[in-house]
Amino acid sequence: MAIFWRLLTFLRPYRAGVVWSLLLATAAMVMTVAIPYLTGRAIDQVRSGHKHELFVLGVAVAVAGLLRLALTVARRLVAGQVSLGVEYDLRARLYGHLLEQELAFFDRQQTGQLMSRATVDLSSVRFFLGYGLVFLIQSALTILLASAAMIYVDPLLALMALAPVPFVVATATRFGRRSRPAMQAVQQRIAEVSADVEENISGVRVVKAFAAEERQLARFTGSVDRVFDQAMVSTRLQAFYNPFIGFLPQVGLAAILFFGGRRVIDGTLTTGQFTAFYTYLLMLLGPMRMLGMGLGLAQRATASGARLFEILDRDPRIVAPAHPVALPAGNGHIELHGVTLQYEGTTTPALREVTLDVPAGRTLAVVGATGSGKTALVQLIGRLYDVTAGEVLVDGADVRDLDPAELRGAIAMVNDDPFLFSASVAENIAYAHAGATMDEIRRAAERAQAAGFIEALPDGYDTRVGERGLTLSGGQRQRIAIARAFLADPRVLILDDATSSVDASTEQAIKAALREVMAGRTTIVIAHRLSTIALADEIVVLEDGAVAAHGTHDELLHLSPLYREIVEKGLPDQVFLTRKPVEREVAGL
Repeated sequence: MAIFWRLLTFLRPYRAGVVWSLLLATAAMVMTVAIPYLTGRAIDQVRSGHKHELFVLGVAVAVAGLLRLALTVARRLVAGQVSLGVEYDLRARLYGHLLEQELAFFDRQQTGQLMSRATVDLSSVRFFLGYGLVFLIQSALTILLASAAMIYVDPLLALMALAPVPFVVATATRFGRRSRPAMQAVQQRIAEVSADVEENISGVRVVKAFAAEERQLARFTGSVDRVFDQAMVSTRLQAFYNPFIGFLPQVGLAAILFFGGRRVIDGTLTTGQFTAFYTYLLMLLGPMRMLGMGLGLAQRATASGARLFEILDRDPRIVAPAHPVALPAGNGHIELHGVTLQYEGTTTPALREVTLDVPAGRTLAVVGATGSGKTALVQLIGRLYDVTAGEVLVDGADVRDLDPAELRGAIAMVNDDPFLFSASVAENIAYAHAGATMDEIRRAAERAQAAGFIEALPDGYDTRVGERGLTLSGGQRQRIAIARAFLADPRVLILDDATSSVDASTEQAIKAALREVMAGRTTIVIAHRLSTIALADEIVVLEDGAVAAHGTHDELLHLSPLYREIVEKGLPDQVFLTRKPVEREVAGL
């Protein structure tokens, strides 16, 4: 019930709409209840031969019907506006809250699961708050008003007719208790299917490359089977309870036909009164069935609400401090003091007691085997993760004391697999600087050696790239990402193997541009090529999350067997067997 009441709080901004919706529904129900009463009176006037009264009652029935039509249309319009408003607020709040979460949160979440909560679960809550709740209240109002009218016509017959109502309420309550966990499980299974769909679409190139369509279809069919099996549990409950809830009022109907009919024959009840009474009882059948359906909607909304609140109740782990300090003036002096980083849910630290000092304007290359902690190290600079121990300083300020938005605005990062949005080329380049002019965008593209292929695209800078930029080659995506970094004009530039997908001649041109943008700017390069290392003033070698060696290329060749091994076996520019070829390669850059 706590979740249900929390869901109702989303209606607070729309209190006026909810009140109007209920008032209109009440007025419509009054007209609905009035029609059988007027009809019964009219039937009695027919038997009495009073033509004038019959005409008046006929007009009254028509007016009541028209009023009910107008009130119902107005109520639906108001309820629809409330429903869409709730959906808008929920969607904006959920998306905004997701954006506030730290990067580690997304490391542990499936995209499909999050998408399911933002679509399927949100729609269930919206439909109930906008429509289902009104249906429930309207059904209750119908039962109350019709019951009052029946008691007014004949109290004894009313008691007979309404005798099944307590059993209907008890059955509906039991259905609700059993339905909620079943519906929650269905929502979870649907989310799993959404996750599978998202994963298969995102990975369609791999699926096609390995001709794994049948295997993926079998996997997806298994997920759908689980949805079907769980949905059948809920369907069985509905298949029994909904008809049973609809059957109980029929008992009262049978009693009315028997006892009411006898009283009409005896002359103690008029035909019009019996007709009105019978119509009121028929009027109760729909709302009583709606109670079961409405409770089903409520249980589904509650199950979906529980999944939404799992996200909304989670406080982000990386937030701006209550009183952030301003980022000090400087050119990007970076210091790491005894930094240890251990990701949540892991047993081995990604970084162990790392201490580094990168003076402003210097270029540091970070090398090491896969899993040595290179990416983890650069992610700490922008506080994408928080250190487990130690501290990271940018121009003398601990990154935890800064506003993350201000800190990250001073840092630009280019990954080895850059992400592009489904937008134009110009919009992707300008993502780092929303107010950039087209001249600035073109200048950044020229510096990144991207202007040539961009101008050859069908619409040039206005060409829209596909999802994740998959309509472009890997090298083209990297050059657009580099242009984006140039346009940001950052204090600190981080290059995570940023030229891995370009050919040798383009790489040399980009590196010439990088030398220009790196001049006087602190740069950290995760290096997998010897030619990239040549851009650095100094090199740090990581091994198992710790600093194994630190120095210039020549110093490390003499002092670090690990670095020498990495150069000889790990860097793809060329296979090196002795130190002399290495020195010749570096000298030729």
